Amino acid sequence: MSPEDIARLPYRPCVGVMLINRDGQVFVGQRIDNPGPAWQMPQGGVDKGEAPRDAAMRELWEETGVTSDLVRIEAETKDWIPYDLPNDLIGQLWKGRYRGQEQKWFLMRFHGTDEQVNIETEHQEFSRWKWMEPEQLINHIVPFKRHVYERVLTAFRDHL
Repeated sequence: MSPEDIARLPYRPCVGVMLINRDGQVFVGQRIDNPGPAWQMPQGGVDKGEAPRDAAMRELWEETGVTSDLVRIEAETKDWIPYDLPNDLIGQLWKGRYRGQEQKWFLMRFHGTDEQVNIETEHQEFSRWKWMEPEQLINHIVPFKRHVYERVLTAFRDHL
């Protein structure tokens, strides 16, 4: 694809979840499809007709096994935050229909226990998971998503 073709592609609507435990640490998972270090917070597409808040709860369940009764939504980003995929990934993901994603993020407080987290879900996305200090996030995220995480941390700073 040429740069002009890529620029004409739309963004995929997506949600992200910053799940915070009682100690103020953030849930991150190591992507199962990436052999290198590729930690991220839960995220995923918004289905047609689905409200972003509902999509966030669904994605949380699908990727972590955490049920809605174990969390409280404390904040959401005012704006949608876009990111572009690296050009070499555009043809590999989403059948080349999108140039990246536009994300609405939700901060959720986790009131459960670690035993209630189960990443071995039907469509497992993470090989392992851990709690990470918010200030460590940026250095552990794939480079093309770092600006998104910076904006999310800024948006949720008063809740962390």
